[in-house]
Amino acid sequence: MLSLLAASGATDPIYWQDLGLRPYLFEIGSFQLRFYSLAYLLGILLGYWHLSKMIKAPGSPMAQRHADDLFFYCTLGVILGGRLGYVAFYRPELFGTLDMFKLWEGGMSFHGGVIGVLVAISWVAWRGHLNWLRICDYIAVNVPLAYMLGRLANFVNGELYGRPVEGDFPFAMIFPSDPLQLPRYPSQLFQAGLEGLLLGVILIALFWKTRARYRPGLLVGLFTVGMGVGRFVNEFFREPDAHLANVVVETGLSRGQWLSLPMIAVGLGVLAFALARPAIGGAKAGKPATA
Repeated sequence: MLSLLAASGATDPIYWQDLGLRPYLFEIGSFQLRFYSLAYLLGILLGYWHLSKMIKAPGSPMAQRHADDLFFYCTLGVILGGRLGYVAFYRPELFGTLDMFKLWEGGMSFHGGVIGVLVAISWVAWRGHLNWLRICDYIAVNVPLAYMLGRLANFVNGELYGRPVEGDFPFAMIFPSDPLQLPRYPSQLFQAGLEGLLLGVILIALFWKTRARYRPGLLVGLFTVGMGVGRFVNEFFREPDAHLANVVVETGLSRGQWLSLPMIAVGLGVLAFALARPAIGGAKAGKPATA
């Protein structure tokens, strides 16, 4: 393959190991502080910090004590929902075995994490008599940048790489964990940029620079559509999990793409609901809105 690329004048691929990356920050004996764990921790702390700033702006549907509760329960939702979603959607044979609890071996589902966070939001909203949809808006703004950190950690780990490159692509990479050693798309960076950075900047700008937060459902609807579309597009570049490759062959779409289609549909429905209703009173009066 590499000789064919060279003969055709194609750009030489980049070798991941030449980038000087390693999956951990430091190690002491058998213990390693891995960047993937740091990405989860930093993403959650960054989201909590930004949420605490958001609720000080006019129109907040919650108080700081509610943000504190959300920090705790959403963390549980991300971890438990992400792992259980991975087992349910991708590895159902792990149900009932100890392997389903081995988080350190990898395997988290974004869609499962979303479900876990929705359950956490529902619990906090019910206990605090809060507007569930508006809390979803506030949480949604903080998810993409945390997601970006996770995908960057995947790249640093040299995992979840893309499909083999077809044609000439200047940033094709060869990952050491690839048994075929083919030039592949760095799909982790595509996801970090599209579903993470771009979507995060858009949602943050809409929150702080417009009155989008006064239309319940608008921000979470945009988030859901953006994540669904971004995931659907990026799955064309991401290598399917080996045990799910048959899904692509049989249906033409990956498991991640099939899971993204209902996300897009739900997001569009929430957007239509948000735009069909008048903005809440705080949007006109410029005063804090009630929960």
